[in-house]
Amino acid sequence: MQVLIVEDKRSLAGHLGRALQGEGYSVTLAYDGEEGLRLGRSDRFDLMILDVMLPRMDGFTVIRKLREDRLKTQTIILSARDSMADVVRGLDAGADDYLTKPFALDILLARMRAAARRVVERPPEVLRAGDLILRPQTWEFERAGRVESLTRTEYALLETLMRRAGAIVPREALIDDGWGPNADVSFDSLYVFIRSLRAKLTHPGETELLHTVRGVGYTLRFEA
Repeated sequence: MQVLIVEDKRSLAGHLGRALQGEGYSVTLAYDGEEGLRLGRSDRFDLMILDVMLPRMDGFTVIRKLREDRLKTQTIILSARDSMADVVRGLDAGADDYLTKPFALDILLARMRAAARRVVERPPEVLRAGDLILRPQTWEFERAGRVESLTRTEYALLETLMRRAGAIVPREALIDDGWGPNADVSFDSLYVFIRSLRAKLTHPGETELLHTVRGVGYTLRFEA
């Protein structure tokens, strides 16, 4: 299971990360809200453990923005803020569970196992957006009666863009999805793959689908 820990206290984050790794989890650490949001948007994590009092962006805002992006990653808020109002606010923002500090590791592990049981295992779904059909088992898409094959990276990029069709997907999120969190990939390298993907998506005479938002990222837009 891939776990993202968003916790600004580095000693606690490191201790918790090592403890979870000892239990067999794969762990990625983030130390502020903006980094947590960026990594959370990569849609590569099965579970997020999220503090509330974070620099640059608080945890309530992080989870709210992820839910607005329709990302359903199971999220446990782990916070020293223990008032009933805070718990209600966290759950209303979209968290799946709320555990207060100080906490027992065994309790957190039990909550994580419960969260994992709530995720129903499904075969990869065929994605549809506009006139695009993406087939995960073959790394192919269909448009206007033609079928195009994709590389692994092109497939990962197109999947992210289709899941968030109509929204602007930041370049950083696309790099995380295409190559993995913290990958040393430049925006120029991403552009090369986007250019290749755009050429496959849109042939002469067809409506352009993949658009650049200069300085920010890319978006798939379909005609109404």
